[in-house]
Amino acid sequence: MLKMRLSMGGTKKRPVYKIVVADSRFPRDGRFIEKLGFFNPLLPKEKKERLGLDQERIKYWLSQGAQPTTRVARILGENQIIKMPANGNNPIKAVPKKERNKKDDEGAEAKTETKSDNNAVAPKKDATSETQKNENIKEAPKAEAAPEATKGEEKK
Repeated sequence: MLKMRLSMGGTKKRPVYKIVVADSRFPRDGRFIEKLGFFNPLLPKEKKERLGLDQERIKYWLSQGAQPTTRVARILGENQIIKMPANGNNPIKAVPKKERNKKDDEGAEAKTETKSDNNAVAPKKDATSETQKNENIKEAPKAEAAPEATKGEEKK
């Protein structure tokens, strides 16, 4: 199956992509059939050096059945070569990562509660809760030892 995709080039932290037609079985940066353009994401969107496309060849390969990847489809849609693809819906990506982790933890707790209600396998204990219990046990003898010392002082 033919794919129109980005092939990465450039140096470390300075990517430059070629837009190529390749067999889907070939590696991303490996062998390709034809180079159709380039894409430099580091340049501002206003600059024409950011993107270069061979529109005639792109239309030819689309007519031959080459399928663009999502990113290439967006690039081609922005340049009116093909119809702009619909935006994907991933609402989790919009939430900051720290808040996402908090929600995941809350969701996991809710799931374990529902499992225990259904007489399913009991949830495993967290290592953090066990360490807190151990700390409480260690602190308890200290609290008991302190009153004994005061009793000894009172006897004198």
